[in-house]
Amino acid sequence: MSAPLLTSLAEPDGDRPDALTVAGRSCSREALFSAAVAVAARIAGAPVVAVRATPTVETVTAVVGALLAGVPVVPVPPDSGPAERDHILRDSKAALLLTGPQGAEDAGGREASAAPAAPAAAVETVPVDLAERAAWTGPEPDPKATAFILYTSGTTGAPKGALISRRAVAADLDALAEAWAWTAEDTLVHGLPLFHVHGLVLGVLGALRTGSRLVHTGRPAPAAYAAAGGSLYFGVPTVWHRVAQDPDAARALSAARLLVSGSAPLPAPVFRDLELLTGHRPVERYGMTETLITLSTRADGERRPGYVGTPLSGIRTRVAAEEGAEIGELQLTGPTLFDGYLGRPEATAGSYTEDGWFRTGDIAAIEPDGFHRIVGRASTDLIKSGGYRIGAGEVENALLDHPAVREAAVVGAPHEDLGQQIVAYVVADGVSEAELIDFVAGQLSVHKRPRKVRFLDALPRNAMGKPQKKLLPPA
Repeated sequence: MSAPLLTSLAEPDGDRPDALTVAGRSCSREALFSAAVAVAARIAGAPVVAVRATPTVETVTAVVGALLAGVPVVPVPPDSGPAERDHILRDSKAALLLTGPQGAEDAGGREASAAPAAPAAAVETVPVDLAERAAWTGPEPDPKATAFILYTSGTTGAPKGALISRRAVAADLDALAEAWAWTAEDTLVHGLPLFHVHGLVLGVLGALRTGSRLVHTGRPAPAAYAAAGGSLYFGVPTVWHRVAQDPDAARALSAARLLVSGSAPLPAPVFRDLELLTGHRPVERYGMTETLITLSTRADGERRPGYVGTPLSGIRTRVAAEEGAEIGELQLTGPTLFDGYLGRPEATAGSYTEDGWFRTGDIAAIEPDGFHRIVGRASTDLIKSGGYRIGAGEVENALLDHPAVREAAVVGAPHEDLGQQIVAYVVADGVSEAELIDFVAGQLSVHKRPRKVRFLDALPRNAMGKPQKKLLPPA
């Protein structure tokens, strides 16, 4: 018989009443388990269920109930528009849509109704009642079974559903627990959306597997993080930037054990600000929807700005670089990889090399000591200028080191002579284009300096804080 995926729920003895807190509402693991069993009893036998992933105890209950029943879960962003929502429901063939209470806050903190406008897809909406109980037992599902269908926001076409198995989730969470010394003695704090790997798989299932207490702040506000009293904090770079801009909140995190950053590169200036204010050098990690988390710095190891550490247990990596190049596409293999894209065999096949390694599409460098540095996406962040291969992320970090620059995004634009020229988009005050070009040339090799600098009021970003370079104005 296989071990339970949600280990801490199998042995609720000695539970505490605030083992799980989401947006100010708390419950014990035993109460969560009892309500989730009722969900499992209602949905057992369904092919797939969708969950409207508001930051609520009901969302956690719905996800746990589906996992207990062995029914694949499709998290649906609560603020998704009708077209995106209907695509996810239709493509996944979800039979039910589980929802939280009336007035639940969505991921952006706005009030949202219990159910969105009636979807075009024929899906029954089922509210989750935390008081509901049911007599139901079922075997632990097959580890090879699908736990989640997570929809990725690809660069082209409609989002694709990535099939994530139960054993991949278990392998990843156990590897992260080892890397971060994550135990039942920890209190995990975060306020991340519950429809991504970061907030849901790591940020909820990680706590339920290790047995650590979980405090989800509803929104990832610096004051909420400061008040939570955690030992382990998760955030994306936007969250950590805001924390670093609030010195009192940042200093309140000095009692924590680890600050973990992911989902996008953490700018070096934010890394240094956090270290100065909290006394902690942040742990950085790397992953994708299709691979879960595969690289990380360690709780007991070195942490360098701009580096995402070394492979987790069971993961192997390589860089496919052109001859003489220091950077190239990161490829990897290991037990955390997805089982393919739902109903898209050609897309699945295209994501692997001929010898079976997953192609991340990210450009990376591996140092002699095994530390990995992610330069950016191959599609947007690898710039070929004058015969040089330049990573946009390196130029962005150099720009962010200038005291006048608050945000920076770098792209390659067509150029008759160079092939591509480096163009920087910055949010800055009191500095000229020429000053920034000269500043980068003084920090990096001269050929890595921007040829043009455009000033913006703000960079376009997605819900996870990643800059959306395809939405930048023409160079």
